[in-house]
Amino acid sequence: MDRQPKLMNFSRMRDIFEPHFAQIREQIYFSRELGIVHANSRVFQLVMQQHPPFAIDDYRLGLILRGHIRVNFNLVEKQLEAGTLVFIGPGTIINPIAISDDLEITGMVIFSQFPMPFAAGQLPSAFNGQVRDFQLKVDKTDFDTARNIIDTLWQLVHQQDYNRPVASSLVAALMHHYDSLYHRLNEQQQASKSREQTIFDRFIYLVNLHAAQEHQIKFYASKMCLTERYLGTIIRQTSGITAKEWIDRAIILRIKVELKHTEKTVAQISDEMNFPNPSFFCKYFKRLTGMTPAEYKKR
Repeated sequence: MDRQPKLMNFSRMRDIFEPHFAQIREQIYFSRELGIVHANSRVFQLVMQQHPPFAIDDYRLGLILRGHIRVNFNLVEKQLEAGTLVFIGPGTIINPIAISDDLEITGMVIFSQFPMPFAAGQLPSAFNGQVRDFQLKVDKTDFDTARNIIDTLWQLVHQQDYNRPVASSLVAALMHHYDSLYHRLNEQQQASKSREQTIFDRFIYLVNLHAAQEHQIKFYASKMCLTERYLGTIIRQTSGITAKEWIDRAIILRIKVELKHTEKTVAQISDEMNFPNPSFFCKYFKRLTGMTPAEYKKR
């Protein structure tokens, strides 16, 4: 059984945009392989109206041209400003919180049917699953390079004799550009990070990866070769929140996505997320949210 709800895929996005296509057709390209948003302020507002959080099952590379957005990616809240490159990968849970009235974005979605321009196992390392999302505040030259690639791709897909191999090469160029910037900036950040911050980042990565099935801090401490007590102390000192609270946040967020956007029963979700029984699952959800799963789903 597929445990990952495929929510914001081609079909879902098509259903969102079709009623508004007359207003956004000059700024959006949409096919089963590729989607491009070109200097648009409306698309994200339409997505926000679909009751987040959402799960992402494809690759999305974007640029914030103007304005700002506050959003939670995989438990971590970010404030993103103009001049930022954004990557969202498969498995990401995204929860937009607030957007400015002047928000303007450019970017592309690589759907599952797009012929990826890399041999099996040869994806640039920033896109091979090591990280689910990243955001890079870059200088004007690097930002303009990314924008020029997307602008060229935009022009290409609107040509009458649309050349797919060239489009594939442009996608590869953009991914390599993001990959290079990610590693360069990540190395700079790692050099200045404390050991405690490094432990916290690793913990959050593992929680995003495993919380649907692993609910106890013992599992994460073991994966990190630390004692439960030491890990718990570091997480609380670094974030002001206990390790158990972080795990609970990830579990509740995943449950909310399942309840909102799938037709799975409470019993199915309880079983898939490794709860001992549906009764325990319902009590756990109500204790942390103040409502039962059925009440939340009705909302």
